Amino acid sequence: MAVAFGFKGCRKIGGAQIRALLEAKEFFLFDCDGVLWHGEKAVAGAAQVVNSLMKQGKNVVFVTNNSTRPREKYLHKFYRLGFTAVALEHIFSSSYCSALYLRDVAKLRGQVFVVGCDGLRDELREAGIPCVEEADEPGATIYDCALAADVKAVLVGHDDRLTFLKLAKASCYLKDPECLFLATDNDPWHPLSSGRILPGSGSLMAALEVASGRKATVIGKPSRFMFECISSQFPGVDPTQCLMVGDRLETDMLFGSNCGLDTMLTLTGVSQMEEANQYGNSEVSAHQSLVPDYVVDTIADFLPAFEELEEQSN
Repeated sequence: MAVAFGFKGCRKIGGAQIRALLEAKEFFLFDCDGVLWHGEKAVAGAAQVVNSLMKQGKNVVFVTNNSTRPREKYLHKFYRLGFTAVALEHIFSSSYCSALYLRDVAKLRGQVFVVGCDGLRDELREAGIPCVEEADEPGATIYDCALAADVKAVLVGHDDRLTFLKLAKASCYLKDPECLFLATDNDPWHPLSSGRILPGSGSLMAALEVASGRKATVIGKPSRFMFECISSQFPGVDPTQCLMVGDRLETDMLFGSNCGLDTMLTLTGVSQMEEANQYGNSEVSAHQSLVPDYVVDTIADFLPAFEELEEQSN
């Protein structure tokens, strides 16, 4: 049963308001980068929050558009940074969900041409999905390189070794209308600690969309498919009992809105209050789906509420 909160709206909450959310919600979805950690440094208090939620019997899952590593390596990172209650089945990455889509939805019969990192290929192989091996001769060009005969899907993710030849090959495969065109996510860019930015999977997807004249099917946030993956593995999950916590309005908040979840923006990552308020004041109706229901400075703001709940139970 859904609970209506009088404090719901694009504004910061704390204290009793967070406590009421913790008591009402049974399922918590967390983005990772910018919410739980920055690189190899955990956000202060984040591990304690996640471990406490799990200790209280809440369902907690992690939804990330980062496709550069398989879930096993994500699990190692969680442990390194102190998230000791996390198990493999709690992790839903865009690479893992892409593998599920190809295996269980598309029921692919053939190979996948991957524009992405080795971690994405590892996740596909773990699911039994064959990938085209890159074995071009030095100096090969699109005029003389070999093309695989049984490519049934092109999957685009983050690729820090992108070449023009790889883009050209993908464009050739996509000339076949029966070849699926998928993207792990459509994130345009990612912030670096130096203040510079890193082009995201969405920028590579856009290049291929122009070259092929086709539109990619996006697997990760803000697509609903990632939540469908969660629902299939956690039967009975009720969207009204869920809280999506993220740092990016255009992916995390929109994902929550698309899936019927309450959303919370944490200000430790990409998006800030000014942007949220701009969307909230916009006359464009679609912008309302980017506005969070709740805002916190950091998920460490949950900690006082945990302490109060423990005092009540004693």
